[in-house]
Amino acid sequence: MKLDAIDLRILDVIQRDGRITKLALAEQVGLSPTPCWMRLRKLEKAGIIIGYHAAVAVRRLAPVASVMMEVTLGNHRQADFDKFERAVMAIPEVTACWSVGGGVDYILKIMTSDIDAYQRLVDSLLDRELGIDRYFTYIVTKTVKEETALPLASLLGGDQPT
Repeated sequence: MKLDAIDLRILDVIQRDGRITKLALAEQVGLSPTPCWMRLRKLEKAGIIIGYHAAVAVRRLAPVASVMMEVTLGNHRQADFDKFERAVMAIPEVTACWSVGGGVDYILKIMTSDIDAYQRLVDSLLDRELGIDRYFTYIVTKTVKEETALPLASLLGGDQPT
């Protein structure tokens, strides 16, 4: 789907405020409400907008340990990758998992109540014989930047939305 500058502005605005009213969105992108709403619906139907979510300040609710984990599997058959990925998908504490090229097979973002809970999770992964050969743990001590909005204009080669 080819996006124009207005589509990009719509995406930029709703990434930052998913609860914006139709009228306010239309005003911010320079359209009247009906055409703006039609464009928004088109972006949803095309699968470009896949959902609306609330950002939760979890550290205001309870202490949290954020951990990045590198995982290397012992074998590299498709069945080994599939088994590991199925297991990871079922673990709520794994909030992100990326299959990567380079010296490791996966990088996981894990959030637990504390480091002991993280270690129990790792022990359970190892007990399940998922083919983990090595893993490295990186405890997040401070979040410097964590964006949820994507830099769409620069990713798509255009100017920054106004």
